[in-house]
This record gives sequence, structure tokens and C-alpha cells, in this order.
Amino acid sequence: MYMRRGNFIAIGRGDILHVMAINGSPRREWNTATLLKQALAGAAAEGARTKLVHLYDLRYRGCVSCFSCKKKGIPHGVCAMRDELSPVLERMQTADVILFGSPIYLMNLSSGMSACMERFLYPGTIYSDAVPSVFPKKIGTGFIYTMNMTEEQVRSYELEQKWEIYHFFTKAVLGIEPKVLYSYDTRQFSDYTQYESSRFSAADKQHRYEEQFPKDCQAARKLGEKLAQEAADR
Repeated sequence: MYMRRGNFIAIGRGDILHVMAINGSPRREWNTATLLKQALAGAAAEGARTKLVHLYDLRYRGCVSCFSCKKKGIPHGVCAMRDELSPVLERMQTADVILFGSPIYLMNLSSGMSACMERFLYPGTIYSDAVPSVFPKKIGTGFIYTMNMTEEQVRSYELEQKWEIYHFFTKAVLGIEPKVLYSYDTRQFSDYTQYESSRFSAADKQHRYEEQFPKDCQAARKLGEKLAQEAADR
């Protein structure tokens, strides 16, 4: 269990509660990044140290199916590929909470986030029914999804069930059921007149942004607070 020391939560050996946020959007200052920052602010309010990583700042690839993480006689749980994502993956292994944020492209996670999830989760499991996970510790996680689709559209296409596969593997490897926040019908552009977007009403988008997005930000902050609290109690 973590003990509060000054402005931080620390465990017995003096370590600090660490919360990471992984931004799977190419944008550093838009919907996904904003919600992740709010979640980190919530965790920081609980005494955690926080870090935000922008995946699209890095040069890396997804899994290349080398199976090095499955070979006998070598340590499991670490991706053998070495690139600019490698130090991020190593830091993620030592985090107490990880927040994954992704916009929805073509009804799925961004390619950058999907590649990161492959590299992070796949080495944590081996093909053994007796040992479902070789990940060294349990980590609390949260998923934040932003999208242009409405909640009704997401449900009509049964997309939540599709994205749940990421939650399933995250729980299987990291040992804790993830928490999820959906931000629907987000504003894609600051000025809709500059883009071909006749399908949408710029006025409706702006109204939605002003009315709903602050609520999503508040929900993201509460998500960060809750995950930090739960990590402190483990």
C-alpha cells in the first residue's frame, strides 16, 4: 500500500506513484490529448507523478512477429525490437497506472496506438495455459476514446464490442479490468469553413463542443483520480 508523503504518494521503499498517459493521436493539443491531460491532472491531484507521451513524435513499428518474446531460456515480457518506442515500453512496465488515449480512425484505434499495444501487450503473454501472463506486475489502466461518431452510431455498428478486445488483452496481461471513457461527436476542426464538411453542421458541432466537451474533461479528471486512488490502495 502507498503512503502519502508531502505532495506525493510513496510506497515503503520511497518510490512515488507513477501515472503515464499514452497519446495515440497525431495531434498534441486536440481532443485526445486534452482529455489525457485532464486525467493526468486528476492523478496529480492525488499525489502522483505524471508523464504524457506523444506516440507520433516517435519512429517505431508494430510487432514484426519475430517471436523473440516467446523463446525458451530468455526473459519474457519485453519486446526485442529496439527503436524509439523501446524506452517508452520499458517505462510503461514500471508505471503504476497507464492511460491509453486514441482517436477512432476507420472505426478503430489509430495505427500508432495499435502498434504500441502490440509491442506492449504481446510480450506479456506466452503460449501456456498454466501461465497466462508473464508481465512482472499488475497495472491499472484507463482507455480514452475520442471520435466524430455519435453514441448512437457507435452502438448501431456495435463498435464498443470491437474495441473491447483491447480491454480483454489488457486485463489478461496486466491483471486489472480497465476503465473506459468515450468522448462522442467531437469537433474535428476549429474552422469548418476551411474543409469539405457539408455532412456536418458547424453550428451544431460548436454547440456540442461547448456543452459536452467540458463534461468529458471532468469525467477524464475523475478517471485519473480514481485510477490513482486504486493504485495507492493496492
